[in-house]
Amino acid sequence: MDGDRPPPGWLFSGAEDVLLSVLTDAPSDVVEQAHEYRILRSILDGTPAAVAVMDERLRYRYVNAAMGRMSGVEPSAFHGRTMAEVLPGIHRSDEILRMVLNDGRPRALSLTGTTEDSSPFTHRQWSAVYHRLEHEGRPLGLCGVAVEVSGLRQYMDDLEKAHQRLAMLDTAATRIGTTLQVDRTCAELADFVVPTLADMSSVWTLDDEATDAPPPAPGVVRLRITAAAGGDDILRRLGLIAKKGDYFDVPRDSHTRRCMDKGSPWVGNLLTDDVLLKVVQTRFNLEVIRTAEIHSVLLVPLPTKGHPIGVVYLFRAGGSAPFTDEDVIVTQDLAARAAVAIDNARQYTLEHTMALELQRALLSEPGSPHPDIEVACRYLPAGRRALVGGDWCDSIALPSGGILQVMGDVMGHGFTAAVAMSQYRSLLRTLAVSGAPVDRILAEADHRVASIGVDRVATCLLALIDPDSGTCTVASAGHPPPVLLHREAPAELVPVTAGPPLGTDLGGHEAVTVPLPPGEVLLLYTDGLVEQRHMDIDASLRRLTDLSLDVDAPLEDVLGTVLARLVYGPAEDDVTLLAARLRAT
Repeated sequence: MDGDRPPPGWLFSGAEDVLLSVLTDAPSDVVEQAHEYRILRSILDGTPAAVAVMDERLRYRYVNAAMGRMSGVEPSAFHGRTMAEVLPGIHRSDEILRMVLNDGRPRALSLTGTTEDSSPFTHRQWSAVYHRLEHEGRPLGLCGVAVEVSGLRQYMDDLEKAHQRLAMLDTAATRIGTTLQVDRTCAELADFVVPTLADMSSVWTLDDEATDAPPPAPGVVRLRITAAAGGDDILRRLGLIAKKGDYFDVPRDSHTRRCMDKGSPWVGNLLTDDVLLKVVQTRFNLEVIRTAEIHSVLLVPLPTKGHPIGVVYLFRAGGSAPFTDEDVIVTQDLAARAAVAIDNARQYTLEHTMALELQRALLSEPGSPHPDIEVACRYLPAGRRALVGGDWCDSIALPSGGILQVMGDVMGHGFTAAVAMSQYRSLLRTLAVSGAPVDRILAEADHRVASIGVDRVATCLLALIDPDSGTCTVASAGHPPPVLLHREAPAELVPVTAGPPLGTDLGGHEAVTVPLPPGEVLLLYTDGLVEQRHMDIDASLRRLTDLSLDVDAPLEDVLGTVLARLVYGPAEDDVTLLAARLRAT
């Protein structure tokens, strides 16, 4: 047999035509083989997998239609040629194919590269399996079956990037927005993106705080650099033109303003001096930027429901690669999450400040409502993380000559609680001048509050001091009892029944009258003084009555001692104290 002639049964181009030409006169077994061959050819040509047959010299002897479509080369162009000749863009491994020829063990290959066929994938990849073909123990060549997995590779790459992005966002959720402080939250964002996404970053936010500078011109937005992060050298260099705490007026035609107005990022990779000059605005700024070896800039807005509250700048310098589309997507996700935390912190700060100022105004020093009575009060706001409560106190001089001491606590926290507190305070002042008994004042206040629809109930304690009789009449609407600080005896709680809180319209408040000799102190307080998370209320009240106090000391000193001994560290709730003492005649 000629060495170049294939043996019987070998697949080669044109074999079907040869078989069909002799089919009429051929024996029955040949006819049957021809029909089997046609079935085999129909299967191979119809499969979407690429099928190829090579001889011992790795020259193609047959390829199916799918191989032609996948490669962009006509099947007939493969015959008698090697892969290197037909598909030079494919990274192949002839050594592995020869191993299959030598030992007969099938092997799987991963082929990569480019072909003549147009493809949406920039990186193409195929998974192939090669088997040895034999005839009577003699190796004839190889049969390979391949499928393209470029889309799968792209999908797996995208999936991996998505997993990395989610992992970064999960980490960001625990590291950005850990407090209700704007500056701290911005610093956490700036620190988080360096060095993972940038060599330096800075966060610029809208700032409503008053400055010595005149207000910005119409149409100009004033931003403050709230935070910055990066290496010491780059921060030092850029600090010459922009550092934390600096204010900048941003005109409409600037990249920063357009980024905020459109709510979309701006990317400047490998910026030329002309483009960078438009961003930094002055030649000096440009020289500083170039000295820091910054070549790429990414601006991402900090979006909220209404309007972006600022932007985050990312810079890459030196040998760092330019920003990719994936970098932009990740930074947008981080900025969106950080913006929510920053906006919450801004809203909290605004509300906390307003409520605190309102509460302090309503808790102003009572002064001397009666010449025979000393009065003092102290207010200790809760820790920074807690919202302002609804504590209030008052000392009202009555036409009868008595003094009405008022201590109250609106349920809830925040600005709305402070507003409700002012409503209660005004109502009680109005009712007090009627001269009604304290239990009647509470009952009337309870009914009126329920009628006008104040949506927050409040506890309240009224103590009417009569300087002439040296007595004190007390009534409670769900409030802790006052304490009598005696000069020669242990302190004691006033045995007053706590009726329903104000705003329930239930009534049933009762009054009790106790002696208040000159020199002894009547102490009213809110529950923040005695209610502690890990202590029973009765035990807390005993701590209060067990205090050894110098009752003859100035009232401000007495209140300071009470706070120092009962409140450790930041208070869990607001604490308000109101003390009164009859002067000795």
